[in-house]
Amino acid sequence: MAVEEPMALPMRLRNQLQSVYELDPLRNEEEVKVKIKDLNEHIVCYLCAGYFIDATTITECLHTFCKSCIVKYLQTSKYCPMCNIKIHETQPLLNLKLDRVMQDIVYKLVPGLQESEDKRIQAFYQARGLDRFIHSSKGEGMTDNGGMTLGSFDQSKAHFYRYDEQVSLCLERRSSLSLVSKDKIKLAQQKFVRCPARTEVQHLRRVLCRRLNLDKQQVQMLFNDKSLPDHMTMRQLWLSHWFGKPQPLVLQYVIREKRVR
Repeated sequence: MAVEEPMALPMRLRNQLQSVYELDPLRNEEEVKVKIKDLNEHIVCYLCAGYFIDATTITECLHTFCKSCIVKYLQTSKYCPMCNIKIHETQPLLNLKLDRVMQDIVYKLVPGLQESEDKRIQAFYQARGLDRFIHSSKGEGMTDNGGMTLGSFDQSKAHFYRYDEQVSLCLERRSSLSLVSKDKIKLAQQKFVRCPARTEVQHLRRVLCRRLNLDKQQVQMLFNDKSLPDHMTMRQLWLSHWFGKPQPLVLQYVIREKRVR
């Protein structure tokens, strides 16, 4: 068996790396031009064959669609239209997540798509005598078709997807126990709250506990007299129980007696 010279292996590796360097334009710091049609399979909705608008991803399989397309599709099905995986046993809308990064990429890749979509939506609402976009320096927001409030911003000066959807809540106390003083109860009379759509039930519990100086175990969040899990977000709750209804989303909370050991 022939013995390889000491410098043969390094030389061979150097030649391989050199060939990769020459073939890879990114390593060679050359300008790369890619046709939009080569990227269409990654930025086009499977359901409508158009570019993603309000790109929404199924968390179970990570397939992405337009928000309106997938929401309409899941009204009659609970399976992904691409891979046929079951999204959720009873409420598939709970496993949808707005893909802000993907939508931002689509708007950057497709010239004029964001502006044309804004004009189309404005024309839709104006034709029906409704106001969707409210540009104001006083902090007023705009409302999407599900009733959620979006933060107001100047699109020409700000990042389009930096602002999260806002949900207006009405918190109603279902019980008044003697262990909570009247002064503390007054602190909870500010029942109307606006919070990001990603806020979880456990976050609301913490806010109430701090304002009332109670333990977390003493406060329970309810919707229609049913207990809510801590991990549920306001977006999930809105889509599953309050979609299309006027604001605010009404929640209840119960204050329980502290257990004495």
